[in-house]
Amino acid sequence: MGRETSDDAGIIRVREDLALIQTVDFFTPIVNDPRDFGRIAAVNALSDVYAMGGRPLTAMNLVCFPEKQIPMEVLKEILLGGLEIVHEAGALLVGGHSVDDPEIKYGLSITGIIDPQKVVTNAGAQVGDRLILTKPLGTGILTTAIKGHMLPHEAEQEAIQWMATLNRDAAEAMQAIGVHACTDITGFGLLGHALKMAVSSGVDIQFWSSRVPILPSVLEMANMGMIPAGSFANRRYCQHSITIEKDVDALLVDCMADAQTSGGLLIAVPEERSVALHNELEQRGVFHSEIGQVTNTSQGHIYISV
Repeated sequence: MGRETSDDAGIIRVREDLALIQTVDFFTPIVNDPRDFGRIAAVNALSDVYAMGGRPLTAMNLVCFPEKQIPMEVLKEILLGGLEIVHEAGALLVGGHSVDDPEIKYGLSITGIIDPQKVVTNAGAQVGDRLILTKPLGTGILTTAIKGHMLPHEAEQEAIQWMATLNRDAAEAMQAIGVHACTDITGFGLLGHALKMAVSSGVDIQFWSSRVPILPSVLEMANMGMIPAGSFANRRYCQHSITIEKDVDALLVDCMADAQTSGGLLIAVPEERSVALHNELEQRGVFHSEIGQVTNTSQGHIYISV
């Protein structure tokens, strides 16, 4: 499995009952504390393995750091944060590569494993499926506010906590129940990733905007203009494939297009298994909200209602 469906990772079968999952992700700092940045970057990279239903096995550091301009203690904290999350995921850090660069960047290259018969893609959504989201939205807006020193400390800490939460338990829950499709919500926002799912699956998706969970302070910050450029790019990317009811709050749509860092999973589960998935997620302590449904077959379109 490669680039054909814009899935979250590459899948390479090595034998009938085993496949490797390959993915990589890294980015510039989005929070002020180096260890928090390392934790968030690691969770974000690992998320692509979980979105496919797999288990991470090994990780390798990717580091760009201006060693002559910034104390090496900062790099140490970033790497310790990443290592903490790799260990939490039950994976092994086996090396990496560093480059002297004017701008800090950090992330991971991840190898995971999965049974080829249990791979979950973004191309399997079917008519009647219910759509479950496992983290609230708004981290792009909040991290923009953090950079502008506009966000209260409590709201910043809550955003960091969500971004540093692994999608492992959500992935294990969906594998336990059996689902049709999944993707993690990252840079393309909920709308962008959902549109990829709709197009790859050949279906229409309906979202109920009033059920979409939003982090505290997000609407306030969005109303103040703290919307990242990537979120506007996401709106442009989706604009010809989205229909919005007139009574839908425009700020909510902005939040649905918000470019997320280390967001949750969007899971398409058959309606008859949706209660079982809710129960499984509840038992594992995973936040979740049913925010939409798959309505009919098509070239791929999204409808947003109240």
